[in-house]
Amino acid sequence: MHPIAIQARVPSASAAQVLAGRDLRVIDLRTASEHAEDHLPGAVNVPLFDDVGRALIGTLYRRESPQRAFGEARELARARISGLVDEIGLASDWRPPRADLQRELERWTSGGIGAFDSALEGEPIDRLPEDAVVLHCWRGGLRSRSVVAFVRALGLERAVGLAGGYKAYRRAVIESLASWAPPPAFVLRGLTGVGKTLVLREIERLRPGWTVDLEALAGHRSSILGMVGLTPRSQKAFETGLDTRLREGFPAAVVVFEGESRKVGDAIIPERVWCALHGGASLELVATPERRVEVLVEDYLAHPASRAELRVQLPFIERRLGARWQGELVALLDAGRERELAALLLERYYDPLYRHSEGRRSYAASFDSSNPAGAAEQIATWISTRG
Repeated sequence: MHPIAIQARVPSASAAQVLAGRDLRVIDLRTASEHAEDHLPGAVNVPLFDDVGRALIGTLYRRESPQRAFGEARELARARISGLVDEIGLASDWRPPRADLQRELERWTSGGIGAFDSALEGEPIDRLPEDAVVLHCWRGGLRSRSVVAFVRALGLERAVGLAGGYKAYRRAVIESLASWAPPPAFVLRGLTGVGKTLVLREIERLRPGWTVDLEALAGHRSSILGMVGLTPRSQKAFETGLDTRLREGFPAAVVVFEGESRKVGDAIIPERVWCALHGGASLELVATPERRVEVLVEDYLAHPASRAELRVQLPFIERRLGARWQGELVALLDAGRERELAALLLERYYDPLYRHSEGRRSYAASFDSSNPAGAAEQIATWISTRG
């Protein structure tokens, strides 16, 4: 293979183009921890550097010089380049040509950071190429521009950068959430254990596109035990998921939420969404105590690992209930008396909290949620007659 030629211009798409794009692949060149905190929808993580390498480069840049940091980055990239190109190939259905990639990288970067950076200028594109492969880093800097130029020179001509990188995408998400214009909202409310989430998800099954499941997006049930059996998401990831859902629109011109406080776990609901939820028509769900116990047990002990997680959290509630209850809740769990534990939690902890915060709320209608599918059908019909 002939030596690959460095390109002076690196085609770059805007965040708006990427958000509106269809049939594209997004490859996140940031570290695994950066990707885990939040990423573009559907993005595949193919890190150029690991967390340690990125931290080292940043330290050298600040404390010594850009040239010293570039030299370290060059060595790390040289060791990584073959694997990086192969992983990009797998993520984009592209077969890279056989070449001595380490030698090509050394040749490319031999002029130092000044010559390399100036040779790789971003150039806005009018539209995305067919089956585009969008590669990005934190802010669309040298990390992503160099990789885009390199794989394009190897033959992946549908590769483009993301102007401004993840930072530009994040800004677009914030702006989108701040400008959301909600349709009329309906909010499922009721005591803990009535199965609000179950009914919400049945409504979505019956009427696709009607609901926004904030708890699923947050990875949290919005209570002190709400993380048991789940994986809570960061604020950024919560907002990314929420923005993706809101961009899909609402085909029936209504939106259905489950009643929440302003925070779902540690995730704060954005202002426009919170106003829609807080001001929506409240629909009360009711169920027998036996049914509520059943729902609570299924929620908290659906997975074997959940028992250990629940055991860690219960002492907090014991302290809230008072000295009389120290060790009592954990003892019930350890003894396999889950239904007694659930009944006690409802009676002594959850119900008093709910009645304190929701006692004066008025409801537009009330539904028995013992059968989630039946309740969902009734609610969907009720909303349709008023939408």
